Amino acid sequence: MQQVALNLVAIGIFAVTLTTLTGPFLHISPLVPAGLTFGALTLLTTDRFAWEGQGALLLVDAFASDEQRDRVLHHEAGHFLAAYFLGIPIAGYALTAWEAFRQQQPAGAGGVRFDTSALDYAEVASGKVALAVDRFSTVWMAGIAAEERTYGSATGGGDDRGQLKTMLRSLGFSLQARNQKERWAKLQAQALLERHADAYIALVEAMGARTSVEECYQVIQERCKTA
Repeated sequence: MQQVALNLVAIGIFAVTLTTLTGPFLHISPLVPAGLTFGALTLLTTDRFAWEGQGALLLVDAFASDEQRDRVLHHEAGHFLAAYFLGIPIAGYALTAWEAFRQQQPAGAGGVRFDTSALDYAEVASGKVALAVDRFSTVWMAGIAAEERTYGSATGGGDDRGQLKTMLRSLGFSLQARNQKERWAKLQAQALLERHADAYIALVEAMGARTSVEECYQVIQERCKTA
């Protein structure tokens, strides 16, 4: 069961327990907490198996704090900026679970989406696999680097690290080599964000206004011209 669903179950159990304990004083029938428990478990089960957990993600996302949303914005802008400067095409982006759902993406698959259909074939055909690994590694770590740059710490990035480790493992990298590549990629991302700090700030504003990918490109280009 996904962590989101587990959190909702914990909240539900707490609410039912509280209702059960206070029921006699508030003259609440014992059938009420039992009905709430049954209804909650039915919804969670349906969401898990019929909707692949998207309902829970949409519900949690609806109650996200302003800071959480701002962290997501800065995190994804880091991915976007790194992909732009490293030549990885961007197909689109979503900053909330609802936006991802509206774009017909899984609710938990928001963020920046990369178009690698042509890039992968070109890299493999030219024998530049190592270069492709370096570029994608930097892009994946750029979200964490951007969040840490703004807030001093990163609460997101678990999926990014997971994708990076999966790619490196599939290419035969040892555990030590994977850890070294992750640290190297994070340093590269930090340097890129520092070098293009003005463009990054402008990109955050543009993505916050939900401008198109093409307009975000223009924002970066214009800021680089004036730098």
